[in-house]
Amino acid sequence: MRLLIGLGAGAAVLAAALAGAAFYATKAYDEPGPLAAERAVVVPHGGLGEIAATLKAQGVIRAPWQFEAAAVATRGSGALRAAEYQFPPAASLHQVLVVLRTGKPVQHKLTIAEGLTAVQVVALVSRADALDGPTPAIAEGSVLPETYVYERGTARTALVGRATRAMDAELASAWSTRSPDLPLATPRDALILASIVERETAKPDERKLVASVYLNRLRRGMKLQSDPTVVYGASNGAGVLDHGLTRAELDADDPYNSYRYPGLPPGPICMPGRASIEAATHPADSTDLFFVADGTGGHSFAKTEQEHARNVQRWRAAERARHPNP
Repeated sequence: MRLLIGLGAGAAVLAAALAGAAFYATKAYDEPGPLAAERAVVVPHGGLGEIAATLKAQGVIRAPWQFEAAAVATRGSGALRAAEYQFPPAASLHQVLVVLRTGKPVQHKLTIAEGLTAVQVVALVSRADALDGPTPAIAEGSVLPETYVYERGTARTALVGRATRAMDAELASAWSTRSPDLPLATPRDALILASIVERETAKPDERKLVASVYLNRLRRGMKLQSDPTVVYGASNGAGVLDHGLTRAELDADDPYNSYRYPGLPPGPICMPGRASIEAATHPADSTDLFFVADGTGGHSFAKTEQEHARNVQRWRAAERARHPNP
Protein backbone atom coordinates (compact mmCIF):
# COMPACT_ATOMS: atom_id res chain seq x y z
CA MET A 1 0.00 0.00 0.00
CA ARG A 2 2.82 2.37 0.84
CA LEU A 3 4.51 1.58 -2.47
CA LEU A 4 1.39 2.40 -4.43
CA ILE A 5 1.00 5.63 -2.55
CA GLY A 6 4.64 6.45 -3.26
CA LEU A 7 4.23 5.84 -6.98
CA GLY A 8 1.11 7.93 -7.04
CA ALA A 9 2.89 10.82 -5.36
CA GLY A 10 5.82 10.57 -7.79
CA ALA A 11 3.51 10.64 -10.78
CA ALA A 12 1.81 13.65 -9.39
CA VAL A 13 5.13 15.46 -8.93
CA LEU A 14 6.19 14.55 -12.48
CA ALA A 15 2.87 15.71 -13.89
CA ALA A 16 3.17 18.96 -11.98
CA ALA A 17 6.72 19.47 -13.26
CA LEU A 18 5.70 18.82 -16.86
CA ALA A 19 2.75 21.15 -16.51
CA GLY A 20 5.01 23.83 -15.10
CA ALA A 21 7.52 23.36 -17.92
CA ALA A 22 4.75 23.52 -20.49
CA PHE A 23 3.38 26.69 -18.89
CA TYR A 24 6.86 28.27 -18.87
CA ALA A 25 7.55 27.22 -22.47
CA THR A 26 4.22 28.65 -23.64
CA LYS A 27 4.82 31.86 -21.75
CA ALA A 28 8.35 32.25 -23.17
CA TYR A 29 7.09 31.38 -26.65
CA ASP A 30 4.45 34.11 -26.72
CA GLU A 31 5.79 36.84 -24.46
CA PRO A 32 7.14 40.05 -26.03
CA GLY A 33 10.77 39.93 -27.02
CA PRO A 34 13.55 42.43 -26.29
CA LEU A 35 13.63 44.24 -29.64
CA ALA A 36 12.98 47.93 -28.95
CA ALA A 37 12.25 48.98 -32.55
CA GLU A 38 11.70 47.42 -35.95
CA ARG A 39 14.98 46.13 -37.33
CA ALA A 40 16.25 44.49 -40.50
CA VAL A 41 18.55 41.53 -39.78
CA VAL A 42 20.54 39.42 -42.21
CA VAL A 43 19.87 35.83 -41.15
CA PRO A 44 22.84 33.72 -42.25
CA HIS A 45 23.00 30.32 -43.87
CA GLY A 46 24.10 27.76 -41.33
CA GLY A 47 22.88 25.79 -38.36
CA LEU A 48 20.31 26.65 -35.75
CA GLY A 49 23.01 27.79 -33.36
CA GLU A 50 24.41 30.30 -35.82
CA ILE A 51 20.94 31.72 -36.49
CA ALA A 52 20.25 31.97 -32.77
CA ALA A 53 23.59 33.72 -32.14
CA THR A 54 22.85 36.27 -34.87
CA LEU A 55 19.37 37.01 -33.51
CA LYS A 56 20.76 37.38 -29.99
CA ALA A 57 23.52 39.74 -31.18
CA GLN A 58 20.92 41.88 -32.99
CA GLY A 59 18.69 42.08 -29.93
CA VAL A 60 15.83 40.10 -31.46
CA ILE A 61 15.79 37.29 -28.84
CA ARG A 62 16.86 37.00 -25.20
CA ALA A 63 18.27 33.50 -24.89
CA PRO A 64 19.54 31.40 -27.81
CA TRP A 65 18.61 28.18 -26.05
CA GLN A 66 14.96 29.27 -25.81
CA PHE A 67 14.91 30.07 -29.50
CA GLU A 68 16.52 26.76 -30.43
CA ALA A 69 14.11 24.81 -28.23
CA ALA A 70 11.12 26.60 -29.74
CA ALA A 71 12.43 26.03 -33.28
CA VAL A 72 12.88 22.32 -32.65
CA ALA A 73 9.49 21.98 -30.94
CA THR A 74 7.75 23.64 -33.92
CA ARG A 75 9.89 22.14 -36.69
CA GLY A 76 6.78 20.69 -38.28
CA SER A 77 5.78 24.22 -39.28
CA GLY A 78 8.58 24.45 -41.81
CA ALA A 79 12.27 25.10 -42.31
CA LEU A 80 13.99 28.34 -41.31
CA ARG A 81 15.19 30.34 -44.31
CA ALA A 82 18.28 32.51 -44.61
CA ALA A 83 17.65 36.03 -45.92
CA GLU A 84 17.35 39.61 -44.74
CA TYR A 85 14.15 40.01 -42.73
CA GLN A 86 12.37 42.88 -41.00
CA PHE A 87 11.46 41.98 -37.42
CA PRO A 88 8.74 43.96 -35.61
CA PRO A 89 9.41 45.57 -32.24
CA ALA A 90 8.99 43.27 -29.21
CA ALA A 91 8.65 40.24 -31.51
CA SER A 92 7.92 37.06 -29.55
CA LEU A 93 9.69 33.79 -30.28
CA HIS A 94 6.51 32.75 -32.06
CA GLN A 95 6.60 35.85 -34.28
CA VAL A 96 10.32 35.49 -34.94
CA LEU A 97 9.85 31.90 -36.13
CA VAL A 98 6.90 32.89 -38.34
CA VAL A 99 9.07 35.56 -39.98
CA LEU A 100 11.91 33.07 -40.55
CA ARG A 101 9.55 30.50 -42.07
CA THR A 102 7.07 32.54 -44.06
CA GLY A 103 8.29 36.14 -44.11
CA LYS A 104 9.15 38.03 -47.29
CA PRO A 105 12.79 39.15 -47.48
CA VAL A 106 13.48 42.88 -47.20
CA GLN A 107 13.06 44.58 -50.56
CA HIS A 108 15.66 47.21 -51.46
CA LYS A 109 15.16 49.83 -54.18
CA LEU A 110 17.52 51.45 -56.63
CA THR A 111 16.18 54.35 -58.67
CA ILE A 112 17.90 55.16 -61.95
CA ALA A 113 16.64 58.62 -62.81
CA GLU A 114 15.95 59.78 -66.36
CA GLY A 115 18.85 61.65 -67.91
CA LEU A 116 21.69 60.11 -65.90
CA THR A 117 24.83 59.30 -67.85
CA ALA A 118 26.60 55.94 -67.82
CA VAL A 119 29.26 57.42 -65.53
CA GLN A 120 26.58 58.46 -63.06
CA VAL A 121 24.76 55.11 -63.22
CA VAL A 122 27.98 53.19 -62.58
CA ALA A 123 28.56 55.30 -59.46
CA LEU A 124 24.95 54.77 -58.34
CA VAL A 125 25.09 51.00 -58.71
CA SER A 126 28.50 50.82 -57.05
CA ARG A 127 27.23 52.73 -53.99
CA ALA A 128 24.22 50.43 -53.44
CA ASP A 129 25.53 48.49 -50.43
CA ALA A 130 22.80 45.82 -50.53
CA LEU A 131 24.02 44.72 -53.96
CA ASP A 132 26.88 42.26 -54.28
CA GLY A 133 29.85 41.80 -56.58
CA PRO A 134 31.58 44.10 -59.04
CA THR A 135 29.77 46.70 -61.14
CA PRO A 136 29.87 45.72 -64.81
CA ALA A 137 30.64 48.11 -67.63
CA ILE A 138 27.51 50.07 -68.57
CA ALA A 139 27.14 51.48 -72.07
CA GLU A 140 25.60 54.92 -72.53
CA GLY A 141 21.87 54.72 -73.10
CA SER A 142 21.75 50.98 -72.35
CA VAL A 143 19.65 50.84 -69.15
CA LEU A 144 16.06 51.96 -68.67
CA PRO A 145 15.51 54.59 -65.98
CA GLU A 146 13.08 53.34 -63.33
CA THR A 147 13.04 51.99 -59.77
CA TYR A 148 14.35 48.44 -59.46
CA VAL A 149 13.44 46.29 -56.45
CA TYR A 150 15.90 43.64 -55.28
CA GLU A 151 16.92 41.56 -52.26
CA ARG A 152 20.18 41.95 -50.35
CA GLY A 153 22.94 39.96 -51.98
CA THR A 154 21.65 40.39 -55.54
CA ALA A 155 24.58 40.61 -57.93
CA ARG A 156 25.20 44.00 -59.49
CA THR A 157 25.57 42.25 -62.83
CA ALA A 158 22.08 40.77 -62.39
CA LEU A 159 20.44 44.12 -61.64
CA VAL A 160 22.21 45.86 -64.54
CA GLY A 161 21.13 42.95 -66.74
CA ARG A 162 17.49 43.52 -65.75
CA ALA A 163 17.78 47.23 -66.51
CA THR A 164 19.41 46.50 -69.86
CA ARG A 165 16.72 44.03 -70.88
CA ALA A 166 14.08 46.55 -69.86
CA MET A 167 15.63 49.18 -72.13
CA ASP A 168 15.89 46.71 -75.02
CA ALA A 169 12.22 45.81 -74.65
CA GLU A 170 11.08 49.43 -74.34
CA LEU A 171 13.06 50.55 -77.38
CA ALA A 172 11.91 47.59 -79.49
CA SER A 173 8.27 48.28 -78.62
CA ALA A 174 8.51 51.99 -79.41
CA TRP A 175 10.37 51.33 -82.67
CA SER A 176 7.84 48.73 -83.83
CA THR A 177 5.01 51.28 -83.61
CA ARG A 178 6.98 54.39 -84.66
CA SER A 179 5.45 57.14 -86.73
CA PRO A 180 5.91 56.73 -90.48
CA ASP A 181 8.64 58.48 -92.46
CA LEU A 182 10.94 59.31 -89.58
CA PRO A 183 14.47 60.25 -90.72
CA LEU A 184 15.85 57.56 -88.40
CA ALA A 185 17.42 54.42 -89.82
CA THR A 186 17.62 52.19 -86.76
CA PRO A 187 16.34 51.81 -83.19
CA ARG A 188 19.74 53.10 -82.04
CA ASP A 189 19.11 56.33 -83.93
CA ALA A 190 15.85 56.67 -82.00
CA LEU A 191 17.72 56.02 -78.75
CA ILE A 192 20.27 58.74 -79.56
CA LEU A 193 17.54 61.25 -80.36
CA ALA A 194 15.61 60.28 -77.21
CA SER A 195 18.71 60.93 -75.10
CA ILE A 196 19.00 64.44 -76.57
CA VAL A 197 15.32 65.12 -75.91
CA GLU A 198 15.80 63.89 -72.33
CA ARG A 199 18.57 66.39 -71.66
CA GLU A 200 16.89 69.27 -73.48
CA THR A 201 13.66 69.47 -71.51
CA ALA A 202 12.14 68.17 -68.29
CA LYS A 203 8.64 69.34 -69.22
CA PRO A 204 6.41 66.43 -70.30
CA ASP A 205 4.37 68.55 -72.71
CA GLU A 206 7.48 69.70 -74.57
CA ARG A 207 9.22 66.42 -75.29
CA LYS A 208 7.38 65.62 -78.50
CA LEU A 209 7.82 69.19 -79.74
CA VAL A 210 11.57 69.09 -79.04
CA ALA A 211 11.80 65.76 -80.88
CA SER A 212 9.93 67.21 -83.86
CA VAL A 213 12.36 70.15 -84.09
CA TYR A 214 15.37 67.84 -84.33
CA LEU A 215 13.63 65.49 -86.76
CA ASN A 216 12.69 68.47 -88.96
CA ARG A 217 16.31 69.62 -88.93
CA LEU A 218 17.51 66.12 -89.82
CA ARG A 219 15.13 66.05 -92.80
CA ARG A 220 16.58 69.34 -94.05
CA GLY A 221 20.19 68.39 -93.44
CA MET A 222 20.55 71.11 -90.82
CA LYS A 223 22.93 70.76 -87.89
CA LEU A 224 21.13 69.90 -84.67
CA GLN A 225 22.96 72.61 -82.65
CA SER A 226 22.09 70.96 -79.34
CA ASP A 227 23.93 72.29 -76.29
CA PRO A 228 23.63 68.99 -74.31
CA THR A 229 25.56 67.11 -76.99
CA VAL A 230 28.40 69.64 -76.72
CA VAL A 231 28.34 69.39 -72.92
CA TYR A 232 28.57 65.60 -73.16
CA GLY A 233 31.66 65.76 -75.33
CA ALA A 234 33.30 68.57 -73.36
CA SER A 235 32.74 66.74 -70.06
CA ASN A 236 34.13 63.43 -71.37
CA GLY A 237 30.79 61.74 -70.88
CA ALA A 238 30.02 63.09 -67.41
CA GLY A 239 27.13 65.12 -68.85
CA VAL A 240 27.70 68.16 -66.65
CA LEU A 241 30.09 71.12 -66.60
CA ASP A 242 30.92 73.46 -63.75
CA HIS A 243 30.54 76.42 -66.11
CA GLY A 244 28.50 77.61 -69.04
CA LEU A 245 29.52 76.51 -72.51
CA THR A 246 32.43 78.51 -73.86
CA ARG A 247 33.08 79.57 -77.42
CA ALA A 248 36.04 77.20 -77.51
CA GLU A 249 33.79 74.29 -76.52
CA LEU A 250 31.18 75.23 -79.11
CA ASP A 251 33.92 75.30 -81.77
CA ALA A 252 35.70 72.14 -80.56
CA ASP A 253 36.44 69.36 -83.05
CA ASP A 254 34.47 66.70 -81.18
CA PRO A 255 32.13 64.12 -82.75
CA TYR A 256 29.47 65.04 -80.19
CA ASN A 257 29.61 68.70 -81.19
CA SER A 258 26.34 69.07 -83.08
CA TYR A 259 27.17 72.71 -83.85
CA ARG A 260 30.11 71.50 -85.93
CA TYR A 261 28.93 68.16 -87.33
CA PRO A 262 25.59 67.46 -89.03
CA GLY A 263 23.34 64.55 -88.19
CA LEU A 264 23.03 62.65 -84.95
CA PRO A 265 26.04 62.31 -82.66
CA PRO A 266 27.79 58.92 -82.62
CA GLY A 267 25.94 57.66 -79.56
CA PRO A 268 23.44 58.47 -76.82
CA ILE A 269 24.34 61.18 -74.31
CA CYS A 270 22.37 59.80 -71.34
CA MET A 271 19.81 57.19 -70.27
CA PRO A 272 16.50 58.39 -71.74
CA GLY A 273 13.24 57.48 -70.05
CA ARG A 274 10.09 56.03 -71.55
CA ALA A 275 8.55 59.44 -72.29
CA SER A 276 11.56 60.62 -74.27
CA ILE A 277 11.73 57.35 -76.22
CA GLU A 278 8.05 57.78 -77.00
CA ALA A 279 8.68 61.36 -78.11
CA ALA A 280 11.52 60.36 -80.43
CA THR A 281 9.45 57.66 -82.13
CA HIS A 282 6.09 59.48 -82.02
CA PRO A 283 6.93 63.20 -82.33
CA ALA A 284 4.53 66.10 -82.50
CA ASP A 285 3.17 67.09 -85.89
CA SER A 286 5.13 70.32 -86.19
CA THR A 287 7.19 72.30 -88.70
CA ASP A 288 9.22 74.08 -86.02
CA LEU A 289 12.98 74.30 -86.57
CA PHE A 290 14.15 76.26 -83.52
CA PHE A 291 13.59 76.57 -79.80
CA VAL A 292 15.11 78.57 -76.98
CA ALA A 293 14.54 78.81 -73.23
CA ASP A 294 11.67 81.11 -72.35
CA GLY A 295 12.94 82.03 -68.89
CA THR A 296 10.23 80.10 -67.03
CA GLY A 297 11.65 76.59 -67.29
CA GLY A 298 10.13 75.93 -70.68
CA HIS A 299 10.96 76.83 -74.28
CA SER A 300 9.70 79.05 -77.08
CA PHE A 301 9.45 77.31 -80.46
CA ALA A 302 9.77 78.90 -83.89
CA LYS A 303 9.47 77.98 -87.55
CA THR A 304 11.72 80.72 -88.95
CA GLU A 305 15.02 82.33 -88.06
CA GLN A 306 13.31 85.71 -87.67
CA GLU A 307 10.78 84.34 -85.18
CA HIS A 308 13.55 82.52 -83.36
CA ALA A 309 15.62 85.70 -83.13
CA ARG A 310 12.70 87.48 -81.47
CA ASN A 311 12.36 84.62 -78.98
CA VAL A 312 16.08 84.83 -78.22
CA GLN A 313 15.78 88.55 -77.58
CA ARG A 314 12.87 87.97 -75.19
CA TRP A 315 14.89 85.32 -73.36
CA ARG A 316 17.89 87.63 -73.03
CA ALA A 317 15.68 90.40 -71.70
CA ALA A 318 14.20 88.02 -69.13
CA GLU A 319 17.71 86.95 -68.10
CA ARG A 320 18.79 90.57 -67.66
CA ALA A 321 15.71 91.24 -65.54
CA ARG A 322 16.50 88.29 -63.29
CA HIS A 323 20.20 89.01 -63.05
CA PRO A 324 20.69 92.77 -63.37
CA ASN A 325 24.27 94.07 -63.42
CA PRO A 326 25.42 95.25 -59.98
